[in-house]
Amino acid sequence: MAQTVIVSGGTGGLGSAVTRRLLDDGWRVVVPWVVESELSRLPESDALVTLEADLFDESSVAEVVSVAAADTSAPVRAAVNLVGGFAMGERVHATPIGEFERLLQLNLRPLYLLSAAAIPKLIEAGGGSVVGVSAKAAFAPFSGAAGYITSKAAVWAFISALAAEYKDDGIRANAILPSVIDTPGNRESQPDSSRKGWVSPESIAETIAFLVSDASAAVTGAQVPVPGVG
Repeated sequence: MAQTVIVSGGTGGLGSAVTRRLLDDGWRVVVPWVVESELSRLPESDALVTLEADLFDESSVAEVVSVAAADTSAPVRAAVNLVGGFAMGERVHATPIGEFERLLQLNLRPLYLLSAAAIPKLIEAGGGSVVGVSAKAAFAPFSGAAGYITSKAAVWAFISALAAEYKDDGIRANAILPSVIDTPGNRESQPDSSRKGWVSPESIAETIAFLVSDASAAVTGAQVPVPGVG
């Protein structure tokens, strides 16, 4: 039987690699988008469904899940939450509270809304997988990024709560912990970096493909480091 996965942030530098990999694995992939030009990153496929959506808005997220569940021959079995962001700044005493709250909202609200909306569909389908993106930095902090570090630690806390709450419903919840992802955006923002230790989107996509597959049926509540090698 075909299965459906929702990939938020599926048109981004990481998300487009994840979308391609899941299509290759035979999933029906539903990708909400914000920037229309980013759709050019995605392959053409009859198994790909795209729709414009504001993932910070509860009703818009509900519509995404409704579209995902519309094909009863391919039940919703996974939600991959890739929306988020990074920002450097000053130390805490010099950082406005608004910037701190912006990063909490950016990294947590879409994750919460999509998880809350999709989980009833996963339960109806007999179980499934939720994947979130925390960060290596959440467990190895550095100066000048308290908002980012706090929000990514909270992503892990939320994912671990999901794993505990929905274990008896057959739902697995896991978080990946990347270092710096080798995307065009990160290359542009860090042009002088050696990129040593950066991790490719394709290698992270491999890990996510595993976490939403039946092969990871015994894995839940895990922190999965994906720092890359080299």
